[in-house]
Amino acid sequence: MADLPTHTIVFEILTRLPAKDVGRSKSVCKQWYALLSTQDFVKIHCSRSVVSSNQRVLLIDDLTCSVRPIISNNNDYGPSSTVTFPFHHQNNDVSILSHLNGLLCVCLNHTYELLLWNPTTTAFKRLSTPDSHGFYINNLDAIGLYVDADDDYKVLHIKRRSGVLGVYVYSREVDSWRNIPFITRQEYLSPHFNWSAGTFCGGTLYFTVCECWIGGTNVVICLDVNSEQFKEISFPPVPSNGMVQGVLVNVKNVLHMFASTGMFEMTIDLWTLQGDYWIKVLSCPPIPPISLSLWCDITHYVTNGNWFVMTKLGKLFTIEMDMKPFECFYPVSWFRGFKGAVFVQTIVSPSI
Repeated sequence: MADLPTHTIVFEILTRLPAKDVGRSKSVCKQWYALLSTQDFVKIHCSRSVVSSNQRVLLIDDLTCSVRPIISNNNDYGPSSTVTFPFHHQNNDVSILSHLNGLLCVCLNHTYELLLWNPTTTAFKRLSTPDSHGFYINNLDAIGLYVDADDDYKVLHIKRRSGVLGVYVYSREVDSWRNIPFITRQEYLSPHFNWSAGTFCGGTLYFTVCECWIGGTNVVICLDVNSEQFKEISFPPVPSNGMVQGVLVNVKNVLHMFASTGMFEMTIDLWTLQGDYWIKVLSCPPIPPISLSLWCDITHYVTNGNWFVMTKLGKLFTIEMDMKPFECFYPVSWFRGFKGAVFVQTIVSPSI
């Protein structure tokens, strides 16, 4: 077993095991432990885990944290299992900021600390440092999680503070933060603009950047994760006479945006990015007037070809897609009264 080739039948079977079974298999023998801990195995196992059947919903309320499977044939959640946070917290004051390949980047609201956490393996890594890196301020900062060409998982932290405006990158490989230049319009770093969480797709990390009033500027900021160069692309051509909300999603390595516009009545369109231009894919049925507070909490997820448009108080619409079913959609937001995220179960570690 010590010289087990990477393409043997045993290796192929092990890379298809559920994440929790891989963890149990590490105790079989020292050779299996070594094999299942290699970065090559983790990378291949992760690529085979990113399928809709492996999606889970993590829900955090004031008292509990739970994980549930998604049952695609009746568009609901399966039985929940309680998750115990492996780190100190106060009354579940944990906010989910970004996620990728089973890793969640979260913030402890009472200390402002950033952590990487795999809820499947329970492993976590604190990203805060004595020199004030790795601390997150809600409504001012933005976070994006990505992996570069060298398979190094990284966190992009855009800090917008009084007297401190900067962009920093944490590397899992070297376990440290460093500053990178922000080469685009500096005004986007001001508090007048609202930044989304980053969405990683095709070697680029994307953010929606929207001015905080009706008719303001709305753009998409892109970071090439290998060259670490920023650029700006236009927003989809949506009406600018109301509130605008853009939710980005990676669907089979193609960037999509669910753009919501309006004031008392909403229009929601699905767009896909081709080059630097947006192509409309579909429009959802008209949405009756709902309160502005609910409008701001809309989120979405996809499974088995259906797109669910929801508010934190319940489902609004199920939209049947006239195209090949999407495999995965990873939102991070409030929904059904909880803080939550849709993620896949993997063995990706938050630290090396």
